Amino acid sequence: MRASARITIATATAALLIGCVSGPAASEPDSSGSAAGSKAGEKVLVFSKTAGFRHDSIPEGVAAIKELGAANGFTVDATEDAKAFTAKNLAKYDAVLWLSTTGDVLDGKQQSAFEGYIKRGGGYVGVHAAADTEYDWPFYGGLAGAYFQSHPAIQPAKVRVEDHGHPSTAHLPGIWERTDEWYNYRSNPRDRAHVLASLDESSYTGGSMSGDHPIAWCQDYQGGRSFYTGSGHTKESFADPAFRTHLLGGIRWATGAAQADCRPEKGYTPIFDGTAKSLDAWKQAGPGSFELNEKDGTLTTVGGMGMLWYDEAKELGSYSLKLDWRMDGDDNSGIFVGFPPSDDPWSAVNNGYEIQIDATDVPEKTTGSVYGFKSADLAKRDKALNPAGEWNTYELRVEGERLRIYLNGVKINDFTNTDPARSLKDGHIGIQNHGADDQVSFRDIRVKDLPARNASGVGR
Repeated sequence: MRASARITIATATAALLIGCVSGPAASEPDSSGSAAGSKAGEKVLVFSKTAGFRHDSIPEGVAAIKELGAANGFTVDATEDAKAFTAKNLAKYDAVLWLSTTGDVLDGKQQSAFEGYIKRGGGYVGVHAAADTEYDWPFYGGLAGAYFQSHPAIQPAKVRVEDHGHPSTAHLPGIWERTDEWYNYRSNPRDRAHVLASLDESSYTGGSMSGDHPIAWCQDYQGGRSFYTGSGHTKESFADPAFRTHLLGGIRWATGAAQADCRPEKGYTPIFDGTAKSLDAWKQAGPGSFELNEKDGTLTTVGGMGMLWYDEAKELGSYSLKLDWRMDGDDNSGIFVGFPPSDDPWSAVNNGYEIQIDATDVPEKTTGSVYGFKSADLAKRDKALNPAGEWNTYELRVEGERLRIYLNGVKINDFTNTDPARSLKDGHIGIQNHGADDQVSFRDIRVKDLPARNASGVGR
């Protein structure tokens, strides 16, 4: 908020407070997979050497990645020569994309050069059979996230998108239906990587991962960035606009052109999942409302000043709140925490704290600040922040009277309440609709209980 209010959450009648009319939909990808906001000048090496099965889709994959580079401002070199893996040569690239590589493709010296490249901050993108590569190189297995085990026949399946904040999945529906060759993996990467999408094993034949079947994930790994997608077996994949945008988002994140939270995530409960039903436990306080777009699972602010708040049976005292947000320009909104239930949005302003979303106010009132109380670390904030028009992810971690704010996985603020008139343990949460000229969208709001902490965040 700029100079006025902040907002909270409770339960509400979706019909009354939330318009079930379509809000602004996410941009539909064109066949080029062009993305606004790409940082220009990155360089990507596509490596497609095979020492086992060779996919006939590799030429289509190389061509598609070169087209994506031409449309989005990054340069692409392609090679099947492992001699490209020297420290000097790899230093030219922001990411190395392993395109359906198979078997042992690097010798020990080349492996060491690639390990050094990742540890110095390089990016890795693995596509499909990149998981069927270098089984005797533990560093690579950890970087890829999981090794291939088996696959059934090519067939349609439903892909559940678990994270819409990442640029590789931000454009996708909750259920992405597509045809491919669906890998089973020797281990589940969920404990060590951040799962972006998983397979619904009931939607096809031959899944063997007991119902928890990640198919795309990302992670920060030993100083570098790693993105993997199990899709990309078929030639047709590389002509599919949705898959091309998925691949583009993975490349942009791996090169550092886009930011996202790729820390492992487990144990969160959705409190807004993009459906009208999930709004039954929310209430609108004050004027304005939010428009629900069930097609892309978003809530978009309408008018204000007001707040939509979550009215849970028990207050949250020690918890992690995650949500994704996007603003189109110099818009204004925020997330309120630590306020008592009330139909008056000013109660949240006066008794709670707002975590701000606003690009251009003074430091203690811009994105990442505890509004009016503490500025974010602006250098870290600016490095972690995606530009207007792209999705960002907040984690608000409340432990006792301590509030830590993470933007796209980076801690940008650490605040402790010392005001006896307020308490972060008054555990209601809400999202703000600031005014008619401010449109901000939210989606995938989820929460996880944390162990009880004292005021400084130290366990009792």
